[in-house]
Amino acid sequence: MEQVTLIATATFGLEMVVKQEVKALGFADLRVTDGKVAFAATLADIPRANLWLRCADRVLLKVGAFTAVTFDDLFEQTKALPWERWIPVDGRFPVSGKSVKSALRSVPTCQAIVKKAVVARLQQAYGASWFAETSGDYAIQVSLLKDEAQLTIDTSGDGLHKRGYRAEAGEAPLKETLAAALVQLSFWRKERLLLDPMCGSGTILIEAALIGRNIAPGLRRSFAAEGWPALDPALWLAARQEATAAIDHEGALQILGYDIDAASIAIAKSNAVKAGVGADIQFAQQDARNLWIDQQYGILISNPPYGMRMAEYQQMNEIYISLNKTFRKKMGWSVYILTADKKFPDYFKRSRPDRVRKLYNGRIETHYYQYYGDKPER
Repeated sequence: MEQVTLIATATFGLEMVVKQEVKALGFADLRVTDGKVAFAATLADIPRANLWLRCADRVLLKVGAFTAVTFDDLFEQTKALPWERWIPVDGRFPVSGKSVKSALRSVPTCQAIVKKAVVARLQQAYGASWFAETSGDYAIQVSLLKDEAQLTIDTSGDGLHKRGYRAEAGEAPLKETLAAALVQLSFWRKERLLLDPMCGSGTILIEAALIGRNIAPGLRRSFAAEGWPALDPALWLAARQEATAAIDHEGALQILGYDIDAASIAIAKSNAVKAGVGADIQFAQQDARNLWIDQQYGILISNPPYGMRMAEYQQMNEIYISLNKTFRKKMGWSVYILTADKKFPDYFKRSRPDRVRKLYNGRIETHYYQYYGDKPER
């Protein structure tokens, strides 16, 4: 089958998580750069990558790469690429771009030149003078870094964080891809107890349940490349059938979600049902400051409200102090907190964090504080 290069894009700080996901899918020829994991693949891997990658933002198809220091370079080398291999005569191909430390600094100009070059190439290939662009989705991106241009087509369409289950997200939603990464970065396994005492719309726990059940995160949505003539529909059908057969229905999951807001709990329950894991998570209304734990071993993962006003800071400090009282002697619990509040470790004093990762929740800089607990006795 035809060989291609795919690029899984990643939020800053999650490149190595996405790399491990790509490796777990069986790909070995990997190249990691800032925000990207490139890997050799086949056409059949386009559906697999889109269906299974939990923490990547998108899956891009690499069309070509070259050095471009003038606009003529950009036009001629873009025109030389085989765009007709992917874009049909009536295909819609918007162009976006970015430029970092390159001679070609005007992104709008670069976008216009790439668009013009692709049109010129397709005119030659199809013998047409005008393109209606009425069908399909073939979003092109020109990315310039230090005068190296890379041209890709987006195979995903909507970002991979749009799983299709979260019609309602509450305030300050955590992207599904980041939530899945928080779970992947913990030591949680399906046989272990998992708790989120400030679960909001339930995203972290739903992503954990999808992992525990081995449910492909993209199984309930569609992708841009599903409509591409270059990809046999049988490839998508086979990938979906394989993903459906891989679902793990065995055993019960121990996943608990609490929140002080009744409306958030209602949304979380609804989202879990839509994700197909409604029976795997127990949600209840409860104030995190009144949390009581009798189990000696477990994992807590949470993304508490960040607080932007003084009253909110005071409330969050009370919650941090309560969490410290609850878990200071429970050394069998691993605690993972994502927050923009850099003072969190001053209140959660069980120990120093074993690891702190800088991550971005949208444009908000956050830190993922990781406290490792003792392993359960066998």
